[in-house]
Amino acid sequence: SFDPLIDSSNFTPEIWVKVADTIERNYDLFDGFVILHGTDTMAYSASAVSYMLENLSKPVIFTGSQLPVGLVRTDGRENIIASLELAAERENGAAVIQEVCIYFNNKLTRGNRTTKVSTENFSAFRSPNYPPLVDVGLHLKFNYANISQNNGDRQLKVHRQFDNNVAILKIFPGLSRQYVRSILNTEGVRGVIMETFGAGNAPTSRWFLDELKEYIDRGGIILNVTQCSGGTVEMGLYETSREMISIGIVSGQ
Repeated sequence: SFDPLIDSSNFTPEIWVKVADTIERNYDLFDGFVILHGTDTMAYSASAVSYMLENLSKPVIFTGSQLPVGLVRTDGRENIIASLELAAERENGAAVIQEVCIYFNNKLTRGNRTTKVSTENFSAFRSPNYPPLVDVGLHLKFNYANISQNNGDRQLKVHRQFDNNVAILKIFPGLSRQYVRSILNTEGVRGVIMETFGAGNAPTSRWFLDELKEYIDRGGIILNVTQCSGGTVEMGLYETSREMISIGIVSGQ
């Protein structure tokens, strides 16, 4: 338990480093780790920590609750108990789960494939592009084909450096040149995540493409990701994304 306790909305990369350091310090002492976390930024934390822990061969499971654990109808108790049981599962002397995950409402999902989709339902998280690792009912149903298996002989390596100089450019009908320019010209921004339509499509206006190219020519990186909750970017599939390839935009597929 960190002191002081931190609301998940106040999480920063420095807190992620503290989480990873705690796991590293205790890595040889425990079979797995369960992290109790607020739901608002749980998906961000699980994703970040998954890339920080290289050669992970033990489970790191994030969980929490939609209702406070002190309430009668809380979902927290079941989430915590199931997470602990999953973190302790072993076969042939090795952990069954060897990656960073999120457990919520009877599903264990890959941490960097999961997002929060509801503020009201107990099924608050969803993994739209990757199937669950475990379905929890009367029995634990492990979907072994979807679970990452690592070489336990490799030593855990923790990556601690983050670059916060990233911006998000959300595409919408009627966006102005001033709006695009204000984001791309923000001082210090080294990378831009561009949220596009459908399979990676965006306006083909000359001014729009010129602004993107100018930013890339200055050394910036633009990553093209879809606004859709499911599916992937397929740059070049439609005319509205073909020219983005030629100016150096990276597919976030």
